Amino acid sequence: MATSCDEGTHNESTATDTASAAGDIASADQLYAQREDLMQLRRGIVSLRQALTKDPGNYEAAWKLSKLNYYLATHTEDSNERDTAFKQGIEAGKTAIKLQNEKPDGHFWLGANYGGAAEHSAIQGLATVSDIRNEMQTVLRLDQGYQNGSAYMVLGLVYLNAPSIVGGDPKKAVEEMEKGLPFGEPNAFLHLHLAEAYKKVGRNDDARKEIKKIQSMTLDPNYQPEYKEASTAAQKLLDQIDHGS
Repeated sequence: MATSCDEGTHNESTATDTASAAGDIASADQLYAQREDLMQLRRGIVSLRQALTKDPGNYEAAWKLSKLNYYLATHTEDSNERDTAFKQGIEAGKTAIKLQNEKPDGHFWLGANYGGAAEHSAIQGLATVSDIRNEMQTVLRLDQGYQNGSAYMVLGLVYLNAPSIVGGDPKKAVEEMEKGLPFGEPNAFLHLHLAEAYKKVGRNDDARKEIKKIQSMTLDPNYQPEYKEASTAAQKLLDQIDHGS
C-alpha cells in the first residue's frame, strides 16, 4: 500500500510540475511578443529555464529557450551577454534534439545559434561551418518549408559570409536562398539576404526586386520587429546599390 501511495503522490507531483511548466512557457510566449524590449526577453528566458527545471523532458521549453537566447545574442550590445546567450542557445538546442530528434525546431535553432556564434562571438570553436550546414540540412529533410524557407536562408548565409577557404561562395549562396523562395514570400529576411547575395554577384536589378518585395510586403503583426529590421537594412542596401558602393 505504501508503494502505491508513493506512486500516486509522485504522479500528482509530476502532473503539477508539467502544468506549472506549461504556464511558464505561456508566460515566455507573451514576453517574447515584447522582444524589442530586451528586459522582457530576458524575463522570458528565465521563465523557460524554470519550465525546464520543473519538466526536464519538455521539448517546447527547450527549443524556445534556444530561440530566445538567439534573439538576445543577436540584439544585445553587451559582448559578454552575447557570448553567454549563444552558448546557452546551443545547449538548449542540443537538449531539444535529444528530446525530439525528428522535429525541426531544435535543429533549426541549434543551427541558428551555431551560425550566430560563428559570425559574432569572440569565443572560437563554438561551431563550424559543417555544424551549421548539418543542422539546416536536417531541418530541410524534416520540413522543407520550416519558418518560411529559413533553413535555405541560413545555408545561403553560410556560403555568403564564410571565407572561400572554408567553402564560402556567393553564387552558391544565391542558389540556396532561391530554393527557399517558394516557401518564403512573407519572409523579409530571406528577401533581404538574397538581395545581399545578388549584389555580391553583380545582379543589382535582381537585388532591387527583392528589396521591393520587402517594401510592398503585407506586415504580419507577429513578426513586426523582424520586418522593421529587414526594412531598414533593405533601404541601406538599396542606397548602396544606387550609389555604386
